Amino acid sequence: MQQIHDTINDWYLENARDLPWRRPGVSGWEVMVSEFMLQQTPVVRVLPVWEEWMRRWPRPQDLAAEPLSEALKAWGRLGYPRRAQRLHAAAVEITTEYNGEVPRTEAQLLALPGIGGYTAAAIACFAFGERTVVVDTNIRRVHARLFGGMALPEPSPRASEFARAREVQPEDDRTANLWNVSVMELGALVCTARSPKCGQCPVFEQCAWVAGGQPAPHYTPKGQAWKGTDRQVRGAIMAILREHEEAVPQQSFLADLAQESHAGYVALARLQSPLDQRERALAGLLKDGLAIAEDNGIRLPS
Repeated sequence: MQQIHDTINDWYLENARDLPWRRPGVSGWEVMVSEFMLQQTPVVRVLPVWEEWMRRWPRPQDLAAEPLSEALKAWGRLGYPRRAQRLHAAAVEITTEYNGEVPRTEAQLLALPGIGGYTAAAIACFAFGERTVVVDTNIRRVHARLFGGMALPEPSPRASEFARAREVQPEDDRTANLWNVSVMELGALVCTARSPKCGQCPVFEQCAWVAGGQPAPHYTPKGQAWKGTDRQVRGAIMAILREHEEAVPQQSFLADLAQESHAGYVALARLQSPLDQRERALAGLLKDGLAIAEDNGIRLPS
């Protein structure tokens, strides 16, 4: 195992992407914001938004001092805006409970809004050098191929995968933390879900999947639908709300959109979503606290 550890870690040190949240001296907050944004969103889309957030809110207390509506506006089109809602709530709690300092331990991080097991482990490891077992989609895929001989990991994470991740982790804390990010980067750049670049893999000769003849996946992955979904309609409604300081009449989302000339409504109309879907999407935003209803219409929460 030590040879595999050394080979993958050395590969990372030579080939890692220069990402701002990985640079020496970054704060726990900078790492934390990146982890929230990178959930289900590619790096190329996250980079400009993360940089603007860090310029505007370099500390948790800076974001906490702003209304939630500002966080939702600045989140832009990253998708899944509840992440911005939870990140804002976490910033408030860090400010009030931790004197504006992102907590260092997994247990403390898990207690913050919007932080689950992976995010807590990642922040503790990447920001503070704490020994943790980080398991994301990329790491699961590398482990499945390298050690399990499978084309893909199971559709949903299993306890056995976390047990294997602990088992294969280096004993030395510093090496273990480097291993976490190295395997993650290998999965992102080389051992990809589709068209893996096996010829560029530093552990090609040790890979159980390659040794087994690269068998096909044992299931057909289902991509997450977007076109025509309620999520797409919710995103279009949120885009309209982000562009308006004042409340937007509720009926404007539900009326004949062909009569509207504003770019946001034109985009919503282009989806050709039926009335009941727009009603459902709007009700969902209200229920999730991403929008609020007032006598004069709908607006982003304060």
